[in-house]
Amino acid sequence: MSDQIRVLIVDAIQETRDHPTKLLGFEKDVEVVGAAASGAEALEMASKLLPDIVLMDINMPEMDGIAATELLTERVPTSSVVMMSVQGEADYLRRSMLAGAREFLVKPFSSDELTASIRQVHAREREKIGRMAAPVVDRAPTTHGPGRVVAVFSPKGGVGRTTIAVNTAAAAASEPGRDIVLVDGSFQFGDVGVLLNLNPKNKSIADLISGLDAGGDSDFIDTFLITHSTGTKVLLAPPSPEMAELVTPAAIRRVLDALRAKSDLVIVDCAAAFSDSTLAILDVADVILTVLTLEITSIKNMRLFLEVAEQLGYPADKMELVLNRADSALGIRVADVEHSIGRKVDHTVVSDGRSVVYALNRGVPFFVSNREAQVSQDVLRLARALFGTSAAVPVEARKSAARKSIFAWR
Repeated sequence: MSDQIRVLIVDAIQETRDHPTKLLGFEKDVEVVGAAASGAEALEMASKLLPDIVLMDINMPEMDGIAATELLTERVPTSSVVMMSVQGEADYLRRSMLAGAREFLVKPFSSDELTASIRQVHAREREKIGRMAAPVVDRAPTTHGPGRVVAVFSPKGGVGRTTIAVNTAAAAASEPGRDIVLVDGSFQFGDVGVLLNLNPKNKSIADLISGLDAGGDSDFIDTFLITHSTGTKVLLAPPSPEMAELVTPAAIRRVLDALRAKSDLVIVDCAAAFSDSTLAILDVADVILTVLTLEITSIKNMRLFLEVAEQLGYPADKMELVLNRADSALGIRVADVEHSIGRKVDHTVVSDGRSVVYALNRGVPFFVSNREAQVSQDVLRLARALFGTSAAVPVEARKSAARKSIFAWR
């Protein structure tokens, strides 16, 4: 069938060639067209068979998978390489991607992981070829990039910041023709992966930055974006807290600028604390959604943050206040909140513990599991507001000149 994904499997061990062959034998849209036992044999077979995907083992005698991938990329540019290895170290990942591989699988992998990787790489390459082949004169105007970077921040934890970020991204992705990226900016203890039931290996912002430092380009970034079932592309936080040190302020600026150029909307879920990396995100952002609730401690912290934002030179229209659980009967009115912090609330999201907690425990955005609920309609309205036509904050206003130490604000 012409719409099948043709796969060539390359591995020096017969048993490990047979395993993915059996796994893929159950997939109607995938056809294994051959198997090679060495890098040299892979090059010869790929030149004749012209597979869409080459499933390549990294450890082979004489010519390893990295060397074979470099040659394959030159000789058969229509074939995309998915690298396999029992070693998941960042160095192997980086070298594979620089050689031209489009995906990296750590053995042992499941059937779902294998087929998802093959389909994702194939779809991405077909989309790229389609863009290159389309005549420029006939191309319809695109809304993609440069997009807006939206930082979702709160100076206090427990206010539903990550839940708002995840569901706003899902709601934004539901709009036709929109390219949405969600970045977990809580680099030590990020929860975006948990809320979306995502936990891939070697697919975090720390791995991405290591590859960029080694010379990866903008297409290299796509390898680390995981496409969720909602259509949202997700860049996860590092898998362990100590890896957060790899995400420097300069690196996060570079990543966000690259994502801005490729997307309509980049939503970053920030940590609920000031750090150099968080400040870098807030500087780069066109809009800062600041989340608070009807609690006296949340209101107090928000008032302090707004004072700090003014000292940082952020324009007033860069800040937008989101009142979460806005209908909670806690004795504090919205008018009281606005009077206390000295400005209007821009967006409100109602409380719906049943829908939110049920969706959270399933690893599914509540916008997906109960779209008709009022809380879902609220985040949809928020997402649509972020697509407003108001101009982005000028670059000069986002840059911090002679940034003072955070401790100098006291």
